[in-house]
Amino acid sequence: MFEDLSLKLETALKKVRGQGRLTEKNISDSLREIRRILLDADVNYKVAKEFIERVTEKALGKEVIASISPGQLITKIIFDELVVLLGSDRSELKINASGITTLMAVGLQGSGKTTFCGKLAKRLKENKRKILLVAADVYRPAAIEQLKQLAEKIGISVFSIEQPDARKTVKEALKFAAQQNFDTLIFDTAGRLHVDGEMMKEIADIKEIVSPNEILFVVDAMTGQDAVNSAKTFNETVDFDGIVLTKLDGDARGGAALSIRSVVGKPIKFVSNGEKLDSLEVFHPDRLASRILGKGDVISLVEKAQQGFDEKEAELLEEKLKKNKFDFDDFLKQIKVIKKMGSLSSLIGMIPGMNSQIQNEQIDDRALVKVEAIINSMTLKERENPKILNGNRRKRIARGSGTSIQDVNRMIKQFSQMQKMIGKISGKGGLSKSSLKNLNFN
Repeated sequence: MFEDLSLKLETALKKVRGQGRLTEKNISDSLREIRRILLDADVNYKVAKEFIERVTEKALGKEVIASISPGQLITKIIFDELVVLLGSDRSELKINASGITTLMAVGLQGSGKTTFCGKLAKRLKENKRKILLVAADVYRPAAIEQLKQLAEKIGISVFSIEQPDARKTVKEALKFAAQQNFDTLIFDTAGRLHVDGEMMKEIADIKEIVSPNEILFVVDAMTGQDAVNSAKTFNETVDFDGIVLTKLDGDARGGAALSIRSVVGKPIKFVSNGEKLDSLEVFHPDRLASRILGKGDVISLVEKAQQGFDEKEAELLEEKLKKNKFDFDDFLKQIKVIKKMGSLSSLIGMIPGMNSQIQNEQIDDRALVKVEAIINSMTLKERENPKILNGNRRKRIARGSGTSIQDVNRMIKQFSQMQKMIGKISGKGGLSKSSLKNLNFN
């Protein structure tokens, strides 16, 4: 989402980097350009204005020391102010150590509330919570069925009643949870295509019945300033505790994400980067600020890698690499690990400097799907020994995978080159799993 904003900011900051010292004029010229970039990205006008004023005040009052260039100094000031704009520190979810914890998801229809409830349930289940999802959206067709399908994937119970009455549903859910010893209830409430009085009254009533530990406002980050306006209305009605930004992997300009916390005065608690149930992340203001300024987010990338890390698999892979016996089966396993980490574009965005390197490239996740299909069309013998892949075998693999012979040939060639590279690395000692584990990212 922030690729375009990041590239434009980087271009604007290059002009300052070329200056020998900071002056009132070059600061003014650069920040005027940055203000225009923020407005083009659909950042709230007042938020952009106040942001530029704070950066200007700090930049004019700073002395440039010999070891720091003007460009480094202004970038640091902008980074610090972006972190403040986004909330300074991460905000934890309020979970009761004992008794029942109740969480409400609110927002407009289509914002991704139901999917978020499933993602949050999965995350809390991994923390040993006994979760009950409550289907309090009794209006949207198939909303209850969608919640049940999500719950089935992660092995979690859903509470619903036949009678379409959200207030009665939440009352009965609270009784049921107490009887069955659930310790966490997540209420999926109804949304509308627009804010209306009836919806606000129902949400206010549910809040009074449930007395939730937290109310989370779920907002589609691609809806721009409409998201900020609806957030203000919801906050005035239910005084929510935190914000969840969904569809952060989209191609919108990102202005809502930069504006919303400042406008409503509530922290962003989670961000969602896709439809998969494990694509929910705790929001870190400093990490997003770093990505926006093209500095990447190595910490999040390492955390994602660690989530997909399997100790036994890694040891087996290490042994194969040492013996230069890396085959297509191993390759397929690594592709599955990468896919669990998220979209390729989001992963590349976490690598410092990569946004500017690939600005004209189209990152297509379907490329991995094609590679998977080709490998899955091979026999076990072919995966273990690619040297036997003659012309007839390649034709069969192309037909079986729904790809062309050229696709198969290209993939086999790339794999062969990778094998040679692995052979050279393993011959020189390479990186072992133990050495990777000893890296300190604090």
